[in-house]
Amino acid sequence: MLSAGERPQPPVTPAIVNPSAVPVNKARMMPNLAPNAGSSSTPSTMLSEKRSKPMHVQHIWVVTGPAGCGKSTVGHGLQRELGVPFLEGDDYHSASNKEKMGNGIPLTDEDRWDWLISLRKAATDILVPSDANNFRPPAGVVVACSALKQKYRDVVRIAAYGSPSVQIHFVYLKLDESVLMQRVRQRESHYMKSDMVRSQLQALEEPRDEWDTITINVEDSPEEVQQHVLDAVTAKLSEYL
Repeated sequence: MLSAGERPQPPVTPAIVNPSAVPVNKARMMPNLAPNAGSSSTPSTMLSEKRSKPMHVQHIWVVTGPAGCGKSTVGHGLQRELGVPFLEGDDYHSASNKEKMGNGIPLTDEDRWDWLISLRKAATDILVPSDANNFRPPAGVVVACSALKQKYRDVVRIAAYGSPSVQIHFVYLKLDESVLMQRVRQRESHYMKSDMVRSQLQALEEPRDEWDTITINVEDSPEEVQQHVLDAVTAKLSEYL
């Protein structure tokens, strides 16, 4: 399996956003998107105008972390802001995987390989011109996927190896274990129970020195967390302008 270190790009220290150290201004515009004086354009309008321009580079934004960290919430927020499709990783688990997790049985590496491959294929298929997208594929796709171990993230990274125009980015949502457990206990109808979250935390390999990963501390309100993520994603996109 290829590792992140075998990518041709030089390693870059992952960005870490610490909400406690960075004051949040909810009215703050995203970088390079503030309207000119006297203009009636809003940030949302300007984002739409930027999206309408043809882009050579396509981006896969993989929102990662254990159950309860807010992957789906953050992923849907990015979907709205970027105007790209969203894939919920849980939807690509097999029935047997869901049954195991619902019964409190941790998944093995073997259980996850087909899941990761299916999710990766779904993401890359969206970016290919086809009848489904009227031969005008989107500029990217947002994927919610736990991707707990580096070798799981490496499986997803393969999506970019045969497509130089595709860039993979992992947005790791970091949260204290006690808060994770509290959130999961409140999701009564979800198949992922608190005992399974403990097993996920035991398996978790936090991304360290992985050049394509952004770490976001998600201890603030959902609105503040979403702003931190959007700021980080916008800064990353500006590198490709």
